[in-house]
Amino acid sequence: MVQRKRKTHIIHGVLFVVLFACSAFYISEFRIIRYLSFSPLIIGIILGMLYGNTLKKHMPEEWLPGINFSSKKILRLAIILYGFRLTFQNVLDVGISAITIDIVIIAVTLGLGILLGKLMKIDREITLLTSTGSAICGAAAVLGMESVLNNKPYKTAIAVSTVIIFGTTAMFLYPVLYRSGILHLTNDQWGLYTGATVHEVAHVVGAGNAMSKAISGTAIIVKMIRVIFLAPVLLIFAFIVARFKRTDGDSSKAAKITIPWFAFGFLAVIGFNSFNLLPKDLVKGINYIDTFLLTIAMTALGMETHFKQFKEAGIKPFLLALILFIWLIIGGHFVVKYLSVL
Repeated sequence: MVQRKRKTHIIHGVLFVVLFACSAFYISEFRIIRYLSFSPLIIGIILGMLYGNTLKKHMPEEWLPGINFSSKKILRLAIILYGFRLTFQNVLDVGISAITIDIVIIAVTLGLGILLGKLMKIDREITLLTSTGSAICGAAAVLGMESVLNNKPYKTAIAVSTVIIFGTTAMFLYPVLYRSGILHLTNDQWGLYTGATVHEVAHVVGAGNAMSKAISGTAIIVKMIRVIFLAPVLLIFAFIVARFKRTDGDSSKAAKITIPWFAFGFLAVIGFNSFNLLPKDLVKGINYIDTFLLTIAMTALGMETHFKQFKEAGIKPFLLALILFIWLIIGGHFVVKYLSVL
């Protein structure tokens, strides 16, 4: 009886979050929102944070497990289904140079972020979340790393907010740089540059389309290759995080290696999708559902975040994200300039 009642409360909590996710989808269709290329995920976390910091105290406490379920379990399913956006053929289409560029950008961004985080004495989990979001695929990467770290929701919200700020900035800045001609890149190189250095997939689409269709096509493929690297990065950090916790003297279960099995599911789905066994319309529908699931997870994370936690974290996480953003613009330019000839 108690178990059935608990499940009912979880369902109520999930349905409550779903209502907000539906609102996020509706708002994302507003003309100004579409112009800014704000995805439902971004709208979802903003709505969740607004609710979590104003009216959440009026929500029945019994629904809280449903919010937690949305930010944890639904999130893992959404990341697995994210694989339907990719095929391994995408990797072959852009060649070895694009893969090399992506690897260099990801490795240097993560390494630089971790080093700066240590020098600036930023919380280790916030550092990893922010660095992963900058290095790979924005909010989706932050959510993936959150599942490995099992950190407090407000830390995820801080990292996602840096993606919103600097990803949106890049989306408007890159077309300006392209038209100015100051970077002296060919159209093919601009596609590589945009895909390898801009945070969110939506931001890549927005920036690419503002330049040209050809640039947009290449940029999206290069960006999706970065997404593929999310799985091995999560696996690597699962071992690293466990090692750090043991070094810190943590003998609890949290110090044990947390294998992100959903990362294997993500890769398996990419492999399955590479065979093109499903009709394109069905895959498109799955991707739409997946975006909705990710929006549910982001909304739930927002509901668990309080603005005072941003104040407690201070300005340092945003300074870290800014430095990484500058590296992606300047360093990414030189990486593409000299490695695109491979």
